[in-house]
Amino acid sequence: MFTHTTKLRVRYGETDQMGYMYYGNYAEFFEVGRVEMLRSLGLTYRWMEETGIMMPVLEMKCKYLKPALYDEEISIQVSMEKMPGVKIHFKYELFNEKSELIHVGETLLAFINMKNNRPSLPPQEFLDKLKPYFE
Repeated sequence: MFTHTTKLRVRYGETDQMGYMYYGNYAEFFEVGRVEMLRSLGLTYRWMEETGIMMPVLEMKCKYLKPALYDEEISIQVSMEKMPGVKIHFKYELFNEKSELIHVGETLLAFINMKNNRPSLPPQEFLDKLKPYFE
């Protein structure tokens, strides 16, 4: 299993009148978590696209336990429980500054070959960097 945590502060424009983060913005926090997880491996979305692979989201699940509040620093913990194939599954746990679990979610993405717009395996370099976490 591979897990990575990054932090992001809830900005004013991401909140509603109650000071709660707007529900649609959790997807953006998921994306930040995924991007930083890949970056921690020395990989980027830009690199992935330069190799001819894009990663669209196929499914997203969310469960709101407590609100993320304006100006609160949120810890985004992203986990991959198994090696990806044509699809890659991420799980998310968001924690507030009191280390309380406030949100859980999941996304399922696919690796798509940009030349033929068909499902593809991820680049070998990507798999090589993940392999030690799943042995």
